[in-house]
Amino acid sequence: MLALSFYTYLSTVFCEVYKYFKIPIEWYYAAGTIVLVTLLIWETGRLMEPYFIKKTFFNKSKIRRLVIFFGTNTVTTIITTVFVVMVVSMLLHNFNFAQTVIPLKLILIYALLANLLFHLVNAIFFYFKEYEKKWKEAEELKRITTQAELQLVKSQINPHFLFNNLNVLSALVMKNNGEANKFIEEFCKVYRYILNNQDKELVNIKTELEFIKPYIFLLEKRFVTGLSISINIPEKYNEKFIIPASLQMLIENAIKHNVATTVKPLHIIVEIKEMNNLVVSNNLQLREFVENSTEIGLKNIIKRYFLVSGTEVIVNKTTTDFTVSLPLLSLN
Repeated sequence: MLALSFYTYLSTVFCEVYKYFKIPIEWYYAAGTIVLVTLLIWETGRLMEPYFIKKTFFNKSKIRRLVIFFGTNTVTTIITTVFVVMVVSMLLHNFNFAQTVIPLKLILIYALLANLLFHLVNAIFFYFKEYEKKWKEAEELKRITTQAELQLVKSQINPHFLFNNLNVLSALVMKNNGEANKFIEEFCKVYRYILNNQDKELVNIKTELEFIKPYIFLLEKRFVTGLSISINIPEKYNEKFIIPASLQMLIENAIKHNVATTVKPLHIIVEIKEMNNLVVSNNLQLREFVENSTEIGLKNIIKRYFLVSGTEVIVNKTTTDFTVSLPLLSLN
């Protein structure tokens, strides 16, 4: 601020502004006025900026926020500049109003240009920070998406998954070749979906349901009466979006952590509830021991939702139920 002020003052001296406009003022008053005006412009803007950041109204549009901030600061700049010039000219030097008009015009021109300069610099820093923030979010999203893809593939090709499904397939081949063929077809659909959608950030509900149905078929063949999965999603929500394979991860998470037997069946419900949320809930009957439980799947879904859309996944656990609520997204 001091550098800008003294640079401006030296420019006025070099251009003989005071001589040309016949302004009888001491150098220290002239320099002091410029310094004071500069500092007041800067400090006023600095003190007002947090207000514009906190208010939700201004955050809806970044350009609108910058423009309104600039306009407001321009008004305060004019008011403070007029006040400073009046004090220096009319009180300290006993100039009349006619003698004050020219200095006032000159210092107002400088003040408005300085204010514009500060806001241009502020806009550059603002957008640079926004770019840096988005870049970091993109890198974080890329990292956790890759992690989620690996986790999803691991969960589908891990020995337990393959062993359990091959056991079911073996039993079906022995009993019923037609049903065995059906099982193989559904098994292939699960892997095809993973390969086709693993690079996507979002998929629509219709696509996700087309994948989850063969996955549920595999589970029902494995658990028979020990597991029931109910899906109640009206067709009007088909074009809403969610994170790919999030339903599969939540169903798998429920099975992994809970007992699912004929005596104690596990009930999983997938439905749409208020506020456009897709809710996956299950009765709570926790296993005593869960192998390799890192909860990475659920954490990944939560993090990916936040980075993709800024929305939150709501997890609620009671003594009887476990519920995960996924926001339904729309593309803009």
